[in-house]
Amino acid sequence: MKHKNGTALGWVAGAAILLAGCSSEIGRRPTDTDISCLRAQMGAELKLSFPLAANTCQRMTDHNFVIGTKNPKPVPLNLRGAPDLQALADQYGYSYTR
Repeated sequence: MKHKNGTALGWVAGAAILLAGCSSEIGRRPTDTDISCLRAQMGAELKLSFPLAANTCQRMTDHNFVIGTKNPKPVPLNLRGAPDLQALADQYGYSYTR
């Protein structure tokens, strides 16, 4: 039985997208909490600083949709149980929940 080229190409593209979703360098993953996202960004090979990691991980009130939103605001980071990250958030002026 022969597969059509479009079907095979679709499977390859889908697999590549799923595998890329496992990389911490692409940003926040759907299953990440604020703490796990920050730790992944700051501990990745790139070793991002707290402000860059927070900007990558922070959610917005418009759920990060680009089209059709006006004046989205950042949602405070949920840093409960992470006093080290709370100290960094205080140092750099990021809002968070304790």
